Amino acid sequence: MPSELKVLGACPLDCPDGCSWIVTVRDGKATGLRGNPDHPYTRGALCAKVNRWLERAAQPDRILHPLRRTGRKGEGRFERIGWDEALDEIAERLDGVVREHGGEAIWPYWGTGTLGYLQGLEGYAGRRFFNVLGASAHDANICSAAGSAGMSAAIGSSGGMDPQDLAHARLIILWGTNPLTSGHHVWKFVQEARKAGAHLVAIDPVRTRTARQADEHLAPLPGTDAALALALLHVITGLGAQDEDYLRRRTLGWDEFQGRIAEFPPERAAEITGVPSERIVALGERIARTRPTAIRATQGLQRHAGGGAALRVIAGIPAVTGDWALHGGGLAFSTSGHVKLDKAALWRDDLRPGPVRTLSMSRLGEGLLDVRDPPVKALFVMAANPVASTPHQNKIRRGLARDDLFTVVVDPFPTDTADYADLVLPPTIQHEHADLHEGYGHLYLTWNEPAVAPPGECLPATETFRRLARRMGLDEPSLYDSDESLAEQLLASGHPWLDGITLDRLRKEGFARMSVPDPFLPYADGFPTPSGRFEFRSAAAGLAGYVPPAEVADPERAARYPLALISAASHEFLNSQFGNNAELRRRSGGLTVRVHADDAEARGLMDGQRVRVGNDRGAFEAVLAVTDEVRPGVAATAKGHWAKLAGGANANAVVDERDTDLGGGPVFHDTRVEITALPVR
Repeated sequence: MPSELKVLGACPLDCPDGCSWIVTVRDGKATGLRGNPDHPYTRGALCAKVNRWLERAAQPDRILHPLRRTGRKGEGRFERIGWDEALDEIAERLDGVVREHGGEAIWPYWGTGTLGYLQGLEGYAGRRFFNVLGASAHDANICSAAGSAGMSAAIGSSGGMDPQDLAHARLIILWGTNPLTSGHHVWKFVQEARKAGAHLVAIDPVRTRTARQADEHLAPLPGTDAALALALLHVITGLGAQDEDYLRRRTLGWDEFQGRIAEFPPERAAEITGVPSERIVALGERIARTRPTAIRATQGLQRHAGGGAALRVIAGIPAVTGDWALHGGGLAFSTSGHVKLDKAALWRDDLRPGPVRTLSMSRLGEGLLDVRDPPVKALFVMAANPVASTPHQNKIRRGLARDDLFTVVVDPFPTDTADYADLVLPPTIQHEHADLHEGYGHLYLTWNEPAVAPPGECLPATETFRRLARRMGLDEPSLYDSDESLAEQLLASGHPWLDGITLDRLRKEGFARMSVPDPFLPYADGFPTPSGRFEFRSAAAGLAGYVPPAEVADPERAARYPLALISAASHEFLNSQFGNNAELRRRSGGLTVRVHADDAEARGLMDGQRVRVGNDRGAFEAVLAVTDEVRPGVAATAKGHWAKLAGGANANAVVDERDTDLGGGPVFHDTRVEITALPVR
């Protein structure tokens, strides 16, 4: 009789939901995967992408053995080698780089392919190893850097309200977020609120799956959200609906900030955003009279030159109305700021021989081509596919093609980036290794128990770095800590919000809600800012206000490239993961670009036509979709398509390497393009 096990685990992907899942194992093989029905956030459901996880794990293109490049960089031609050969070569090359150029010539480049604390980004897998070598620090800024910095300037943390408390709101504003595609589990709490009579508003330049379900939809020009927020506050304060008591007791800089609000009457904001002034007035009036109001704002709206300012101003709305003190009120951006694990004990930055420079994840091309003293001589890419996912695609390719750059890629699939590697190492994936996870959209910690043995010669990241440290003769004892020991060190922070959460408990139960109060109102009585108040003005960031998008708002740029490009999350891919899954590629319909009928007509373009989307940085080919889901002046496409499977380029061929106003984040949605017809094939 076949034996069957149910193994509790966690989805590792870059999504706020951090799902708890159950793997069914029969005779040592994973035969089924489902969401954990006992988890209060997951409630038994997974997304369209992760439902194909086990199919993806068994794809014929999965890399199961170490590989060495045999062709030119970028060709993707490799031969199989053994782990001993691979480790010997890496050890020799890294040792040579350190001797000749110093440790900072090594760039450990972590991506969001897995968010695990042991095997992935949250714990920077292998960080201790690279610290001992004195490698450059890696700023993993590509996801939410601007918004986190903006939130921190306002409230002292990136952690907002508990998203589950959206269920208690009377008005919900989904601002620059599309949860029915990216993090759909919050939708059940939105629906609970709507059943109780809540009104739902979506603010997005595109009428997304989520916006189509809302009671109303406002479509501002990309990057103008702070101007819209200030105009809403203009309406609210004009009605005298501000909470004067809360403002007096719990905020700093309110008098000065009122001057900012006065500069943005609805008529001016309408000119900037393209949202009719009467729509702005109506929503402002609704916010003024509705308590509690909850705002859900995620990563999309902060990927432009004024992204940090946008989150600061939007976070100011519940400060003006007093919603930060109400159950069901406030702003939900991320819950990561509430997770009090001992990251310092895991990272061990004290192992560095001295101070090191920091290199920006979203400026990889610059780092490989322009950085000197020392130049980057070794690149170690983990859980990342920057050729497909990072700004200025062509510049990155030029950097990766350098003959004097030694590149190691750790990835289960032959991605666009792996094609440039000197060596490719085969990692385990989630149901094959142990890991500890948070969800940045809820307040639970989740343990992932390995369900099956790894295929081929795949190794967990933790074991890869233990073996590499041993091969290099490194004698720092902490480099050889077991996975269980690493997890226990993380959990031993001593913070009261981790009281009662042990590794033993997580392994038995699968997940645990952090020991926060219930209901969780973290800012009802103050904020973790220097003043202890919500800061409209901060010593570090000055007075909150509108910072316009750099490229979208540039009239000279607009004359050359009239369309503002949005490259938002795909329903079928998670960043570039699943981009090689045949069924999800089929469902995606291929690389498309959506425009309004007015913009198509002005260019003589037709629905279904193949077009070139480009600017002076590069171009990609796509199929044109003419639709009223996109406002005039905006072109919308989806990120995540592998360049080599989409005609050689994707949307990141046209995105610049520039920083946001706060946090140094990328500017994916601050891009202008023109669209032209391609010759008929």
